[in-house]
Amino acid sequence: MSENTRVADYAIHEQFIQRWSPRAFSNEVISEDTLLSFLEAARWAPSAYNSQPWRFLYARRDTPNWQRFLGLLNEFNRGWAQHASALVIVISKTTFTPPGATEEGPALWHTFDTGSAWGHLGLQASISGWHTHAMAGFDKELARTELKVPEGYEIHTAVAIGKLGDKATLAEFLQARETPSPRKPLSELAAEGDFTL
Repeated sequence: MSENTRVADYAIHEQFIQRWSPRAFSNEVISEDTLLSFLEAARWAPSAYNSQPWRFLYARRDTPNWQRFLGLLNEFNRGWAQHASALVIVISKTTFTPPGATEEGPALWHTFDTGSAWGHLGLQASISGWHTHAMAGFDKELARTELKVPEGYEIHTAVAIGKLGDKATLAEFLQARETPSPRKPLSELAAEGDFTL
């Protein structure tokens, strides 16, 4: 297990600095109930007009959909994510029906809201002793076709979920990176009043 040397600039719950995104997973099987508890946490994220645009498609290790989902990843990500316990594709609906309207219009905040849901998922997994690693390296168009995602939905990311494994299973160049990453100081990210960052 990698040592976490992260230190917050201000007092926060330790859960926020304990969560990190490893690539070394242990091949452990995850129960559907456990995985659904992570998605349940995501379900309770806030969203504009309570539109709840997020959608999640998943496959668990040793189930019929596992190889299909693994095949959506690029070669680099497939190399390490094959040892994960589950893969989740995060999607959002790009339209919604505003209160008082009868027709759908653009959901201008669907990506922001879905990011919040993904954050809830990642934190619940971490609280439960699991790890998540979101990936941009997958074929979105293949995912749309393979998983029958209709138009009007945006595919955002693939997320590997698993228990922490031995980093020696990773390629040598990745082993040194298998540690919680630092963060920029808050002073570079937030300013009172005008944009001065």
